Amino acid sequence: MSGQGTVSGQGAEGRRGRRHPFRVGVAALRERHGGVMDVARSGPIDGLEMPDSAVPEGRDVEVEARLEAAGEGVMVTADVRAPWEGTCRRCLGPASGLLCSRTREFYGDQGDPELVYPLRGQQLDLELLARDAILLGLPQVPLCRPDCAGLCPTCGTDRNTGDCGCGERTGDPRWAALDQLS
Repeated sequence: MSGQGTVSGQGAEGRRGRRHPFRVGVAALRERHGGVMDVARSGPIDGLEMPDSAVPEGRDVEVEARLEAAGEGVMVTADVRAPWEGTCRRCLGPASGLLCSRTREFYGDQGDPELVYPLRGQQLDLELLARDAILLGLPQVPLCRPDCAGLCPTCGTDRNTGDCGCGERTGDPRWAALDQLS
């Protein structure tokens, strides 16, 4: 995203020197309805995992966002990127990729916390938005590659490395009548 008022960097220092790379001050933005500010933030976010895929601990999540003053809050349109790793569902080998997600959310002083991200004073926290976008975007069925052949159901050989020689299994004879229907 590009535009006027671009702000980059790692964010503000929190209490006791703890870094909060995803916090953004929006006091000046909210003074003018329709004001726009572009920001870029990056840093690690812990606990980004699904059963078979995750963002590795310590790896940076990148957020590029456009903030727009809107009524009683701030509308945020963001591109979120993070590397992910997991186990291939077909061959059980390693799988990895880059998650890229676009999201649009509203931050406000009031409203249903299930629908509105919170503004805390004159700051908003893009970590909440990034966390949700990543957890919704992580693959539930990761694959090492789209054409992964998987494991042989008879002997367990990885069919990506070659033919195991087991041949095609014949179906269960009890279901043979159903084969005639197709």
